[in-house]
Amino acid sequence: MAKEVGPSSAPHIYTKLIPISYLVCALFSSGAYGATLAVDLGTAGLFAVLAGSTVTNTGPTTITGNVGVSPGTAITGFPPASIGGGNTIYSAGAVALQAQSDLTTAYNSVAGAACSNVLTGQDLGGQTLLPGTYCFTSSAQLTGTLTLDGLGDSASAFLFQIGSSLNTASASAVSFINDAQSGNVFWQVGSSATLGTTTAFAGNLLALTSITLDSGASLDCGRALARNGAVAMDTNTIAICSSSTGGPGGGSDVPEPATFALLGAGLLLFGLRHARRKPRHVQLP
Repeated sequence: MAKEVGPSSAPHIYTKLIPISYLVCALFSSGAYGATLAVDLGTAGLFAVLAGSTVTNTGPTTITGNVGVSPGTAITGFPPASIGGGNTIYSAGAVALQAQSDLTTAYNSVAGAACSNVLTGQDLGGQTLLPGTYCFTSSAQLTGTLTLDGLGDSASAFLFQIGSSLNTASASAVSFINDAQSGNVFWQVGSSATLGTTTAFAGNLLALTSITLDSGASLDCGRALARNGAVAMDTNTIAICSSSTGGPGGGSDVPEPATFALLGAGLLLFGLRHARRKPRHVQLP
């Protein structure tokens, strides 16, 4: 005899949708997305320090990467500051001008990325963040240690959109776990950034106005790039990251939500189609 297997087995079939539903929810809530929007620093990626008005330095700052200013011309404090790796100082001129143009493009690219997590009013210190785009409608503060978790993907990217200023308390730090990389971190700052004394910062600082590094602050695998104002240093260490991807001047792939949204919808459709299969007949002895 034949037995119809259909509605009576539906509860069993729908239980198979539960793991899929959990997966879809996780994709939308984690802040980690699969589609990418390229952030390319262009020739600005060749600079460890780039300013719009002036570059100033006090003390034995060590820089790995080019130093430039445009449209301003003033660069002071070299020496005692030193530039390693066969890099060059560019005071105005075509190279610095092009770097500023590329910086503006990169700045606007980061500023225009879709925000996946609003952190306005929250201190970055003590938080562990996954790849994604994080935004502050006003200022941002780092007191203590911010941990960035790459989820095992060395290409994972972290974007920070900051409406006004970025400030760090003394001895603050940015740390990395699970293959997160400094070169894939971008800080778009709507006014000025100040790194407090002995702050161990990381990533690419793209400031509309100015950047100040207080005594002993460092930028590991990162850049201090100011569009209109000055970059001021005091016994600091700044080194660009040679392993950055996404363009000849360094950059990264920035998370966008679109692809995982499509993936989530596809998983749900697959599960529903599976659950709605026509009843089948099983021949029983």
